[in-house]
Order: sequence, then structure tokens, then C-alpha cells
Amino acid sequence: MIRCRGVEKSFSGKKVLSGIDMDIPEGKIFGLLGPSGAGKTTLIRIITGQLGYDAGSVNIFDREARELTRDDNKKIGIMMDDFGVYERFSCRDNLKVFADIYGTPYGKIDETLELVGLGDAAKKSASDLSKGMRARLQLARVFMHSPEILFLDEPTSGLDPRSQKAIHRIILDKKKEGRTIFLTTHNMEEAHALCDTVALLNEGHIVDTGAPDELCRKYDHKKTISIHLRSGESIELACGAESAERIGELMKSGSVETIHSSEPNLETVFLELTGKKLEEDDK
Repeated sequence: MIRCRGVEKSFSGKKVLSGIDMDIPEGKIFGLLGPSGAGKTTLIRIITGQLGYDAGSVNIFDREARELTRDDNKKIGIMMDDFGVYERFSCRDNLKVFADIYGTPYGKIDETLELVGLGDAAKKSASDLSKGMRARLQLARVFMHSPEILFLDEPTSGLDPRSQKAIHRIILDKKKEGRTIFLTTHNMEEAHALCDTVALLNEGHIVDTGAPDELCRKYDHKKTISIHLRSGESIELACGAESAERIGELMKSGSVETIHSSEPNLETVFLELTGKKLEEDDK
């Protein structure tokens, strides 16, 4: 659905994207992970034809991004910042605006509000919504015209854990429907829970790409197993055949309270590759 090759972009002589290569297959969730200023939002704007680029190629729907037609744009849904939220309008009236733009029947409005959990807030003004409800309204706007590709730029940024999980369920349901989803986030737990593939973006470069679990195993240098015993003692064993007998004895005796392998999480992998921690993107 999306292919980038050697994409370069500079602003005022400063390069913000360099040699970006990626392939995003249909029906998958692709996560672009990076700290503030890494270039995540810039790349979304390029792929969706909102922004030009200096070198390379970007294809979406087998068409060059610079040449997207009106019909192509109808296949794309974009959620970023507060784009598309009209403060004085009710939730229903907000969606009426986009129903008119995309030629979507008004009957789809209440259906979409129910989908995102805003059925009871249809008449509520956008200015009176909580942050979590606002994020749901933005998702509703994205879903209104049933796009084939969804671009979700930090969709759960600043939300409480309960609201985050609700948004995650909605996103996974869209994947089940066969939608392709391009997600940017600095939240490693979110990326691990949602994404089929992630790309780690730092200072305009993709430093590695892969399935979350694969990346964590790839950078597991310790290769150990940590065991916490019911006695309160903790032991660490090599992850190999030489430890099998000892682990088996502990398991049979009922001494084991918890057991964990040593592979790092995505946050640790990113820190190793870049020397930086991930922070919330300030766009």
C-alpha cells in the first residue's frame, strides 16, 4: 500500500529526513517510533501528498504521492493534532461537515459515533469534551468515509490508561476490517501491543525495522533467564541447554514464583541504537 525509497527532505538547509526506505503491506499496522523532532509528522505529510520532498520516491496506491487525485484522497484518513475539530459544533455537527465534504450519507454519523463510544455525546459541543472523548471524535472523523489507509499521528498522546485501551480496541477492530494503519507514537507499550512492524526513526534516519518481538530478541545481548523464588531469592541462569536441568528442578519443586527471559523492550532497544530516550513528539 505504501512504499518509500531514499526519501530526503530539508527545511531551510537542515535535513530532517534522510534515505527513508519502507514498505507497508495492506491490512497491517505499521508503527513509526521516534522522539521529538525525529521527522515522524513530516513523513506523514509527505506520504499523504501534503508536502513535497527533495529526493527519492513515495508511492501510495501504486501512485506517486505528488500525483494523488481527489479519489485517492478519499481513500485516506488522517488524524493529527486537533485537525478537523470545530470547537463550537456538537459531535454530530462536526461529522456533518465531513459527511458533506466526502459525500457520505448522514445516516453514517450516528453509526460512527456509536462505533467510537460517543453515541451519548452526539449533541455535546467539542469544546466540552474530555481529552479522551476528543480523541474519539477525531477517530470518528477519520472513519466517516471508510478510508482504506489510516494515518494516526500520536492518537493516544496524553490520554489516561483507560482511554488509551479504548482507542487501542478501536484501532485493532479497524485492522480486522482489513484497513492499513500507519501509526506514529513514542509509547513503546502501545507500539508493542498494536504494531505488526515498527521502524525506529532518529534524527531523520531509520535505524532499524522489524516486528517488535523480533527487534527485542535481536538486541538481547545478555541471553539469560531470571528466576525469582518463593523464598525471596533471585537467580540468573544462562539461556541455554546447560540451564535446563536446574530450571526443571526448580519448577518441579514449586520453588519458582516468576521467571523471565532477558530480552529488552523497545525503549531499551531504541536507547541502545540512538543513545536517546523516547519523548512525546512536539510536532
